[in-house]
Amino acid sequence: MSACVPTRHDRTSRSSGPPRASGIKRPHSPPPPPRGGRFRIAGADLSASITVFLLAVPMSLGLAVAMDAPLTAGLVSAAIGGIVAGLLGGTPLQVSGPSAGLTVVTAELIQIYGWRTTCAITIAAGLLQILLGSLRAARSALAVSPAIVHGTLAGIGVAIALAQLHIVLGGSPQSSAVANALALPGQVGRVSPAALLIGALTITVLVLWPRIPGRIGRVVRRIPAALAAVVTATAVAAITAPGIARVDLPSWRSHALPEMPHGPVLALATAVFTVMLVASLESLLAAVAVDKLSADRAGEQASARSKADLASASGSASAPGPASSPASPQDPASPASPPIRRSDLDRELRAQGIANTLSGLVGGLAVSGGAVRSSANVRAGATGRASTVLHGVWVALAAGLLITTLERIPLAALAALVMVVGIQMVSFAHIRNVHKHREFLVYGATITGVVLFGVLKGVVIGIAVAVAVALHRLARTRITVTDQGGRHLVVVRGQLTFLAVPRLSRTLGQLPPDGDAVVELDGFFMDHAAYETIQDWSIAQTAHGGRVVFTGKSGGRIAEPASAAHSCCRPWTPWRNHHCHDRPEQTPETQHGRLGTGPDPDSGSSSIEDRSPGPTDSPTAAPRPTGDNRLFSGLSSFQRNTAPLVREELARLAREGQRPSQLFITCADSRLVTSMITASGPGDLFTVRNIGNLVPPPDAESSDDSVGAAIEYAVDVLKVESITVCGHSGCGAMQALLGTKPAPDTPLTSLWRWLRHGLPSLERMASRHHAWARISGRLPADAVEQLCLTNVVQQLDHLRAHESVARRLAEGTLQLHGMYFHVGEAQAYLLTEGASAGLALEEVFDRVDPGDAHTSADSHAPADSHSLADADTPRPTAAPGDPSGSGELVRTGV
Repeated sequence: MSACVPTRHDRTSRSSGPPRASGIKRPHSPPPPPRGGRFRIAGADLSASITVFLLAVPMSLGLAVAMDAPLTAGLVSAAIGGIVAGLLGGTPLQVSGPSAGLTVVTAELIQIYGWRTTCAITIAAGLLQILLGSLRAARSALAVSPAIVHGTLAGIGVAIALAQLHIVLGGSPQSSAVANALALPGQVGRVSPAALLIGALTITVLVLWPRIPGRIGRVVRRIPAALAAVVTATAVAAITAPGIARVDLPSWRSHALPEMPHGPVLALATAVFTVMLVASLESLLAAVAVDKLSADRAGEQASARSKADLASASGSASAPGPASSPASPQDPASPASPPIRRSDLDRELRAQGIANTLSGLVGGLAVSGGAVRSSANVRAGATGRASTVLHGVWVALAAGLLITTLERIPLAALAALVMVVGIQMVSFAHIRNVHKHREFLVYGATITGVVLFGVLKGVVIGIAVAVAVALHRLARTRITVTDQGGRHLVVVRGQLTFLAVPRLSRTLGQLPPDGDAVVELDGFFMDHAAYETIQDWSIAQTAHGGRVVFTGKSGGRIAEPASAAHSCCRPWTPWRNHHCHDRPEQTPETQHGRLGTGPDPDSGSSSIEDRSPGPTDSPTAAPRPTGDNRLFSGLSSFQRNTAPLVREELARLAREGQRPSQLFITCADSRLVTSMITASGPGDLFTVRNIGNLVPPPDAESSDDSVGAAIEYAVDVLKVESITVCGHSGCGAMQALLGTKPAPDTPLTSLWRWLRHGLPSLERMASRHHAWARISGRLPADAVEQLCLTNVVQQLDHLRAHESVARRLAEGTLQLHGMYFHVGEAQAYLLTEGASAGLALEEVFDRVDPGDAHTSADSHAPADSHSLADADTPRPTAAPGDPSGSGELVRTGV
């Protein structure tokens, strides 16, 4: 049994994750069902709904103008999208309304079939969305290449911008994007100065409004830029251009309702499919974007709360009085943000279908989730679906009560607004992303197809180009051979499939059968035929006395591919096939799934061994080998997989002898793998391990000569440059020191005779003459962690008492380091340089971050590192009724 194991008194692992009933979303799990209860409206939702309403009204009118649809249809779809999709959708913060992506499609349908048949097509598309959502096909819709999806939306944006530019110039749009582009020079010659002025003014306000600096900018940015632009343009038009074309809202009495569609069945079915496809993709992409915005906002709030908690902890540690701790986010008494839930895309697709069906029935435009409206909702501080629903209510009220006001808006202002929306659909961020992934050809082909031939044909063109590019990449493989003075370098660029096997076999067959070869594989896919070809050649080459080494693009060696029995290896270990022979019956899928779930929240330990799948994980799992079987399996695995990789280095060390740079003194706990946490290899560390990482002082009554001999040999013979004392979380030795001591009349066992060397650490922790060892930025979790930290500092004092160490320290040729490793977090902490040298008043362990490889230990110390230690230093003592002494931390004063 391990000498250092966490006990049930260590509650850190149990409290690290949210409770099962907390309702907090765990990664990759389906969203929890909606809780019952009445519809609640928070103050933040009310203000956010007004912000989105002020944005949605001009957007809805502008899209209706762009589609040449009745203007009231835009308001109808905005109201239904907000109320229906808001109540039923799977993305509570997403705001639905008239679809910008369907502008071109709807305009074409109205021109061909008329408005009433277009409403019937919208109804059919909504019913198809409901069907697909019920079949859980939403995720499959996102399986389309992002280059095709974003290329489709960008092509639609180009078509929208070309059409609306004609209205801004005072004319009327043509029937297609190509016709609009061809007619543009003639329209420039017939430009209307008033329309151009109002359109340019609208665009200027839209661009400059979010960039107003200073305090004034922070105030005015609360008003949506779209509303500010339309209001400004309306006011200027009323003074300078009273005769300009304006919004003409028809009477609700003449509002047109759907009729039975007339036309070719195939053409109508294609129209229904196109409306469904574009509306669904736009809604699902907006839902994913809303998830990201919500997560970013929650992260900013959590960061702000963490800073406030840290400041509160600093203040409480420096102020006398009873112990207090900052409110935790899990504390029921502390305010917390609502839990973040990922979107239920299938539910969202069904809700969009219901909204489209109802919108078509009452004569509205097609509905989809909008990224512009949804991002405004999130940034306005919305916390739930109430803001979306209320925005729909405000739109419905405005459609009935603000007719006169809305009819004063110039058409040129709405056209300029929609033109900017179309331009924004061509996202430069998406262009950079697809170019980085070498998908720009697909993106460009999709845009071109949508602009020239329409949405559906453009999507088909994009898919065809994507398939052609994928086949080209899969079939294209470059193989080159370079003679490097007796050794041949074979470089394989691209994917290795059966199509490349003949060329690969011919190239490898031309190499000398007994020569050395390095095979550099620069690809991410190798099929079975190519693998067997390389494997057979490698075996034959080795049998003839040759040597084969496989490397990646960076030059790092690649071990021989593991068999299926060894594919269960833990991905976080630096050694290969570690303990794979212990679980021959466990499939790779089971192992990877187990690793992905994280530690069991009901377990009392977060140790590595506890997280590893055991024999009882599966009814078919084989019993874990013990004794000779386990030893033999491990040795066999080493000889088969690891020895070929390290034999050359070990041979060099055997010739030159060991010259380690460090003496590393740490605990014997099996969870501390020194080579892993220090990223070291053979010959780097001279290691001493014992129970509790103790260093007996040389003048102790029962001094342990083995530790002293190792220190003397490392310092005087090996001439190490540094000595590190490393403690760890959940140390069983420290728990034993805090627990019940043996009775005075009971003979001491070997374990307790050894643990007496840790009593000075216990005395130091209780003393009021020493600073409290702590981790920078937080208080110790409990008394066990406090003693683990204090013990590292105390053992450094014992080290300095050894004559050989004191001499080297005086010469300036030796450094001492204190280290603490938190097992459950896989996080290392280093004692600040002054404390390691015994010169600092404070004993602070700083977190080691991934970017700290070339910085000194003391560079991690925060500027206010002295704010937590003063005369009233908190001390860990046993809580009442807790004889183990591992209860909560309380303040004892001086």
